[in-house]
Amino acid sequence: MEVLIEAGAGTDSYYSDEAYVNAGAKIVDRETAIKQANIIAMVQNPGEETLAQLHAQQVIIGLLNPLVVTDEMSKLAQQNVSVLSFELLPRTISRAQTMDVLSSQASVAGYKAALIGSNTYPKYFPMMITAAGTVKPAKVLVLGTGVAGLQAIGTAKRLGAVVSGYDVRPASRGEVESLGATFLTTSVDNGAGAGGYARELTAEEQQKQQEELAGFIAQNDVVITTAQVPGHKPPLLVTKTSIQAAKPATVFIDLAASELGGNVAGSKPFETVTTDQQVMIIGAGDLASRVPNSASQLFAKNVQAIINYIVSEDQLNFDLTDDVLKELVATHDGEIINPRLRKTMGLETLVAAVPPTETDNVAKEEN
Repeated sequence: MEVLIEAGAGTDSYYSDEAYVNAGAKIVDRETAIKQANIIAMVQNPGEETLAQLHAQQVIIGLLNPLVVTDEMSKLAQQNVSVLSFELLPRTISRAQTMDVLSSQASVAGYKAALIGSNTYPKYFPMMITAAGTVKPAKVLVLGTGVAGLQAIGTAKRLGAVVSGYDVRPASRGEVESLGATFLTTSVDNGAGAGGYARELTAEEQQKQQEELAGFIAQNDVVITTAQVPGHKPPLLVTKTSIQAAKPATVFIDLAASELGGNVAGSKPFETVTTDQQVMIIGAGDLASRVPNSASQLFAKNVQAIINYIVSEDQLNFDLTDDVLKELVATHDGEIINPRLRKTMGLETLVAAVPPTETDNVAKEEN
């Protein structure tokens, strides 16, 4: 197997072209890489220029947001390009966990969110006892205790803050408390859904949740929100009313901020807004990219795990009856095949091909 690396691809993550060559890769320009590669790994969606250069039978792997950019998925299917998108990975299947980019990057983002909170908050995070007096520790609230939330909790605890966490999934309690944080509950406590995600709450549940969370928010100094499901609008957890009731110098860090919305009212991806009440709202955007070396290392390991899964003796092997691949693969053989993507696009459910039985094979031989 030959590995091609686009010249300069690792520079911003502090990986030199020389390091890739020493590891056995070949450095080429972008056009050559796209033309010659059978499998192309990319962090995000290909631009129009790259899309036009792709050709039939190629495989692309990445965070490709298929449930949102459905038109692009249609184009790739028409080009007979196979798309493997990390957002579609069935994360609860144990053998898929080495491929789970969402978790690896969420861990990096949660870590960075806690550091940004500490750096932005204009007071100490830990308790400080000095000759001039005692400074109380900061109180940090983490809303959403998946991978990013748990990493944010652990990092904030190590920085000396008093930390609490909230999630609509009751099973999260043990994980939060194991990190030394307090697990908060509301009357909306049955929000577990499929695939390890929280389910979408009803309008009545959302309103009740927002009202009850407002009390917790007002008591904290830094609020980190992480609740999101790929391809769906993030739930609004922090309303304008909650922001207005927050103490001056409160910092909100919204990891869910995107073009689809966010967990915090008024948050915008990659922007920081300061209200008239001196409350800061940070639309975190892609925080993993702000720890580029570690994020790249983990991303590469996830990509390697997928390649090892679909390549055997230098040959591609797409077994679409496999529990992992039938979810992970968005397009193949000129067709949109992922069930969730087809439902999002309003397409009919595909009838799965029935593998031949031993009886079928015997009958063919007799004929």
